[in-house]
Amino acid sequence: MKDKKHFDVIIIGGSYAGLSAAMALGRSLRNVLVIDSGKPCNSQTPHSHNFLTQDGKTPKEIASIAKQQVEEYKTVKFYDGFATNGSKNESGFEILTQAGDSFTSKKLIFATGVKDLMPDLEGFAACWGISVIHCPYCHGYEYSHQQTGILANGEMAFELGKLISNWTKDLTIFTNGESTLAEEQVAKLTEHGIKIIEQQIVRLEHTNGHLKNIVFKDGTKISVNALYARPVFEQHCKLPAELGCELTEMNHIKVDLFQKTNIQGLFACGDATSMMRSVANSVATGAMAGAMANRELIEEAF
Repeated sequence: MKDKKHFDVIIIGGSYAGLSAAMALGRSLRNVLVIDSGKPCNSQTPHSHNFLTQDGKTPKEIASIAKQQVEEYKTVKFYDGFATNGSKNESGFEILTQAGDSFTSKKLIFATGVKDLMPDLEGFAACWGISVIHCPYCHGYEYSHQQTGILANGEMAFELGKLISNWTKDLTIFTNGESTLAEEQVAKLTEHGIKIIEQQIVRLEHTNGHLKNIVFKDGTKISVNALYARPVFEQHCKLPAELGCELTEMNHIKVDLFQKTNIQGLFACGDATSMMRSVANSVATGAMAGAMANRELIEEAF
């Protein structure tokens, strides 16, 4: 075990939310350590949208520019690695890494995101983030007025059908088995020209992640350009739960308006805390977490 190093704040996760928190803290003259494993959940997404000044740039490009800017604040340090263990004590927190390093801090921020769990459907993972998408605000404009599918059933299918109909009228819901939509939901969807197909899907035909066809068990297929889906996810990092952070019913880290968790001195931000999975939201919540962690340090020292 190597010697411990102490910081005002440790941030676990170095993508948009973590970098935003680091910038707020660097500008507050705080000694900060950002621990990042380099595995953002949007690594396969070709372009990021709906973020002012960066619309259409690649996620990697935005993150690269952000890191360069944060590195200008000399009190912010970066550590490439994976945080494996954490504990809370009277003076703050201790974080251990996979490489055997140990760091302590007064405050701790999780910006660790979530991990999408891909369904057992051939082609889904290869298309995820490219033409199999989750957010119309991030990707809907690029696929507007095109043949579009929704892979969902029941209440989720109905709500997505209502939402996505704003971007295209050529819309089909694929329930991938017997529909669990209520009769009144089916009637409403049909009224708006949204088709419902219950056939079982066996694979998604694509070229380099760009959808071509949805292929059914009986060998028939339907052409689509985009498919909306909401796969289940888990927290990318186990440490928040192990430290006692409360989770919501949707499996997000529960935070208040100031990004505070139920654990004193521990904050969380970004995709790990919100169903609004966007660069803009991650940056906003990261900035809030950084500012509020600094505020607590000021209050404790004054």
